[in-house]
Amino acid sequence: MDKIWLKGYPPGVPTDIDVQALGTLGEYLERAVTQYADRKAFVSGSTGVALSYRELDTLSRHVAAYFQSVLLLPKGARVALMMPNLLQYPVCLFGLLRAGYVVVNVNPLYTPRELEHQLKDSGAEVMVVVEVFAHTLAKVVSRTPVKHVVVTGLTDMMPWPKRLLGNFLIRQIKKAVPPYSLPGSVGLRDVLVRGAAQAFKTARCTPDDLAFLQYTGGTTGVSKGAMLTHRSVLANAEQCRVWFDPIMDKSEAMIGITAIPLYHIYALGNCLGGIGTGGTNVLVADPRNIPAFVKVLARYRFATLPAVNTLFIGLLNDPKFSQLDFSKLLFGVGGGAATQRAVAEQWQQVTGTPLLEGYGLTECSPTVTVNPYNLQSFSGGIGLPLPSTEVSIRDPEGRELPIGEPGELCVRGPQVMSGYWNRPQETAAVMTEDGYLRTGDMAVMDEAGFLKIVDRIKDMILVSGFNVYPNEIEEVVMMHPGVLEVAAVSKADPGSGEVPKIFVVRKSPALTREMLWAHCRENLTAYKVPREIEFLPDLPKSPVGKVLRRELRDRA
Repeated sequence: MDKIWLKGYPPGVPTDIDVQALGTLGEYLERAVTQYADRKAFVSGSTGVALSYRELDTLSRHVAAYFQSVLLLPKGARVALMMPNLLQYPVCLFGLLRAGYVVVNVNPLYTPRELEHQLKDSGAEVMVVVEVFAHTLAKVVSRTPVKHVVVTGLTDMMPWPKRLLGNFLIRQIKKAVPPYSLPGSVGLRDVLVRGAAQAFKTARCTPDDLAFLQYTGGTTGVSKGAMLTHRSVLANAEQCRVWFDPIMDKSEAMIGITAIPLYHIYALGNCLGGIGTGGTNVLVADPRNIPAFVKVLARYRFATLPAVNTLFIGLLNDPKFSQLDFSKLLFGVGGGAATQRAVAEQWQQVTGTPLLEGYGLTECSPTVTVNPYNLQSFSGGIGLPLPSTEVSIRDPEGRELPIGEPGELCVRGPQVMSGYWNRPQETAAVMTEDGYLRTGDMAVMDEAGFLKIVDRIKDMILVSGFNVYPNEIEEVVMMHPGVLEVAAVSKADPGSGEVPKIFVVRKSPALTREMLWAHCRENLTAYKVPREIEFLPDLPKSPVGKVLRRELRDRA
């Protein structure tokens, strides 16, 4: 395709970025420290404790020096981080990156089996784990390549008075956590003290060195490590920066809310992007506790709030959310899963700002497309390709399809991964001969270059030869005022091959199947109308809040 999307770029956004000028993530932080030393880099939403850019620089140097001089860990070694959104995360993250190590982000809620797979697959030699999840590591560590364990307490980044009080309150949490034994492990506070006594040596990294083994969610199969380089991650940060630069207020630190877990690529991308602009990241460790989350939001005049559809739903259904100060809010950012129109329209009504949906995936560091910043209302699409990004809509044989015809979205750009770690066959299966990544998502492009995701190829429902897209069914069902959440999946059927089934969480107890069927028949072609409706108290979700359709398909 000719780059027809470029004509839709908003004012002030360039068509390309200078990829050669990006450098490494260590240099990226050091530039930010030089420019924004006294600004707050990260704030703990639950405690209010903050780290300035200068403090982040100092503490991350101590972490790096400990790994270099005490553990004698060679450059390029893999180090796993297993913690929620705590201040310890950015301290360890930037320490490891500055020392030339490869960060392996691990979901703290992993089962022992899942954790063992990721540690073995990545070859991680060191694990940094928060103490309340250390019991999971203890069950499998002897069967993994891990040689050194660093354990961090929930209060490690608090100043002394708050830490004393925090430790008292956390004792109740610890009583509910299984005991563990990790002989030879060291505490993070000891790491910082011992690292401070060592000299940090700047690692000789290049932009093409690995920065992350970022594991895919595994929602459609085995979890694989996407190899993300310093260049690919920084390219994406720069692509997003220039996209929103025309509306950035550079006179003060823009506050972004990071409620998505930082081990997930969606939040990680936002975190790194904020560093380059001197922004302040407010870390929310438990966004599922909506009332507590709203209390955190009430303390800040935030400019951006990236979230997934289910989290937006939770916020909008809390009566105190509408009372917040949205005077600095530029927009909400929807990603991770399709944002439903009813949710986006309610968001704009409550906040007075649009909800800009974007699209990305782990393999793209993560962002591929975003809606323009001057969008006046929800578009229902995923926007335009970012600068220096090319897209192509292709059929199963790899042929490019004409405008308006749905096919697989393929992406080429500096943010695309180097491949899957130790999986050359899987890498070859998703990369085309001309360098495009096959995303596995069905999309369609209009004549202005705007894209819309139709659905994941594996989620598509084939009813008597007709393609039915779960997203479309879900959009329609969410229009009903009695519905809180919905997920549509395929169910095997002897007559049609497959039929749609929906799982619904009621907002109104009075909602019945008959009411929903009538609503669907009014708004959907007959073969798209769900054959079965099942009510659930809640939908199964990943830790990020993405609905796990695979579990629902198994249930169906």
